Amino acid sequence: MCGKRIVVKISLVDKNEIFEVFNEIYPVWTYSYLVLLFPVFLATDFLRYKPVVLLQGLSLIVTWFMLLYAQGLLAIQFLEFFYGIATATEIAYYSYIYSVVDLSMYQKVTSYCRSATLVGFTVGSLLGQILVSVAGWSLFSLNVISLTCVSVAFAVAWFLPMPQKSLFFHHVPPSCRGANGVKVHSGGIATDTSASNHLPQWEDVESKIPLNTEEPPMEEQESKPDRLLVLKVLWNDFLVCYSSRPLLCWSVWWALSTCGYFQVVNYAQGLWEQVMPSRHAAIYNGGVEAVSTLLGAVAVFAVGYIKISWSTWGELTLSLFSLLIAAAVYIMDTVGNIWVCYASYVVFRIIYMLLITIATFQIAANLSMERYALVFGVNTFIALALQTLLTLIVVDASGLGLEITTQFFIYAGYFALIAVVFLSNGAVNILKKYRKPEDPESSTQVTTS
Repeated sequence: MCGKRIVVKISLVDKNEIFEVFNEIYPVWTYSYLVLLFPVFLATDFLRYKPVVLLQGLSLIVTWFMLLYAQGLLAIQFLEFFYGIATATEIAYYSYIYSVVDLSMYQKVTSYCRSATLVGFTVGSLLGQILVSVAGWSLFSLNVISLTCVSVAFAVAWFLPMPQKSLFFHHVPPSCRGANGVKVHSGGIATDTSASNHLPQWEDVESKIPLNTEEPPMEEQESKPDRLLVLKVLWNDFLVCYSSRPLLCWSVWWALSTCGYFQVVNYAQGLWEQVMPSRHAAIYNGGVEAVSTLLGAVAVFAVGYIKISWSTWGELTLSLFSLLIAAAVYIMDTVGNIWVCYASYVVFRIIYMLLITIATFQIAANLSMERYALVFGVNTFIALALQTLLTLIVVDASGLGLEITTQFFIYAGYFALIAVVFLSNGAVNILKKYRKPEDPESSTQVTTS
């Protein structure tokens, strides 16, 4: 997403075009992403991942082809729609990885995928900046490189193996029994009395049986999926997951902060264009994106060494860092110096990447791996719903259509409000814990003959 935003931003020449790009074009991506996310989530599992991975590659090809040759407002809005398809289908890639590796490899492949994403983003941003600033390449040439890369990725995706199972629609039938004492009830929900899951009676059989095992005998072939039953299982899982207060707390922060993060990242370069017009000076947007991603990766790595009782101090930590994010966005908006804007943006992304990693870990502590997609998908959907509402009111030309500086003032206030909410909630939580009377000890010994 960021690469496309850089190219569009540098091409701006006047205020009318800035208004069109940020108030009439970018909102289309937000709306299409929201509308497509839930259907794509179900289609990904029903079609067993690979077809949706191919759809993502095709959507990216169409996006970059249109970015090279599309002309006119309507054409660029269609470009944003196809990009919405590409981002909505991103879930298929990560789900596919889990479907073709053994359960014992989940942690490693998650690390590999996240690392590859960060490295690719950093290298792409840095390379683009070098080619433009040093080698004097045109933006058209950069987009040709991007189109070539996504085309190669699309071609490679055709050779990926087709999974035989999925989590919901194509799973091991209820007659199967896992090796670790997994007992499957009707409806596909499994329990394991010896499991250490934080949410009892919630793991399904795929958490104990790898999805890429050899084909079972004929009598054990997967049964026809009951679509209504799958939706019922998803709904029951949703209720069980969000009945956990820690998970609910971190999920609320996830949704609220991700909404604000999307808005700031999507429209930051419009603000930079106001501070330092690209036609008047050299710009370093790609370098800033690379530096912020690299430092964010370092901060994410450091999370593993942080020792803190998150159950006690987690909400206050979220409040403090949300306030720092609000301050960074406010400084970016009010200080008319491009380098201060760049520095504030780097701080903003580092803090967000740090906190979202902590939130991911805390949520994962209450889940089995097979329900990550459900909870993270719901959180992302809520974030997109909030972003859509914010975009419709603040950004869209049919709403208030505010100037970019006013928008960022609102975003700073938005993060400050998040900080206040979690500060009050965290303070109440700590007071309850310290005022809670200790349970009386019942140490009476009963002597029997």
